[in-house]
Amino acid sequence: MPLWFEQLEGQLLLWIQDLRCGPLSAVLVPLTRLGNYGGIWIACALVMLRFRRTRRAGIAGLAALLLAQVVNDQLLKNLICRARPFTQIEGLWTLVEAPTDYSFPSGHTCSAFAVGVTWWRTLDFCWLKRLLMAMAVLMALSRLYVGVHYPTDVLGGVAVGSLVAILVCHGLAWLEGGGRGKLPKDAA
Repeated sequence: MPLWFEQLEGQLLLWIQDLRCGPLSAVLVPLTRLGNYGGIWIACALVMLRFRRTRRAGIAGLAALLLAQVVNDQLLKNLICRARPFTQIEGLWTLVEAPTDYSFPSGHTCSAFAVGVTWWRTLDFCWLKRLLMAMAVLMALSRLYVGVHYPTDVLGGVAVGSLVAILVCHGLAWLEGGGRGKLPKDAA
């Protein structure tokens, strides 16, 4: 990545750090902690499994989380090996415990968008779709706010998570179609 772009990302993170305040921290710090190990998303999926109308979405969400973890956290982070911004940007400090793994792509964001997009495509309830996608967006923003990711880490997490969700939804449709290689019209 060009040096000027890295400097621009660093300036953006320092600007975000200047916006930190009690009310924002009271929302975004706990939210980012709820995303640790996919906790909030696993809990949502488990609740969905209890109800017949949301069971399919719960199963799809758990599948998306598992695939996102493998692709994002086990494969991509270890191939790219990008250092965390707080180790590179002078004056940037974190509001949460400093993660020890690599930075790109953001795992919290990837998980949030993997389940958010999956649930957007599999749930029938408009209000719930909007709520869960809003939570995914807030999770992504929280990673910048607490100082543990570059903006491009978050954008990478959005892209990987969304692609994982699309794969899971197509795989689910393929299985529901009897595995004959044809997708129902609404899955395309």
